[in-house]
Amino acid sequence: MGKIKIRTGRGTGTIEVDDDPSKWSGDEYRKIQEARKKAAANRTVQTGRGTGSRKLGDTPDPKDRPSTEGMTRVTGRGTGSRKSRNKGSG
Repeated sequence: MGKIKIRTGRGTGTIEVDDDPSKWSGDEYRKIQEARKKAAANRTVQTGRGTGSRKLGDTPDPKDRPSTEGMTRVTGRGTGSRKSRNKGSG
C-alpha cells in the first residue's frame, strides 16, 4: 500500500495519504475532517476573502449526506428520467 498526494484548499495545498480511497473521500474522510476540526478548535481562520475571522470551533459540523430515495434521476443526455432506488446512502 503506497502513498498518494491529494489537493486541499482550492488546490493550493497537498497532503499525503494512503492510497486507500476511504482515507481521502466519502464518509471516512468526513470523520477525519471532524477530528481535525475538534483538535484545532481554538485556532482562528480567515473568512470572506480575508476580511473576517472566526474560531475554527465555531464553524458548523459537517452534515450527513441526504438520502436520494424517490428522487428523479435524469438519464440519456437529459432526455429521460426515472425514480432513484435507495442503495445505502445515495
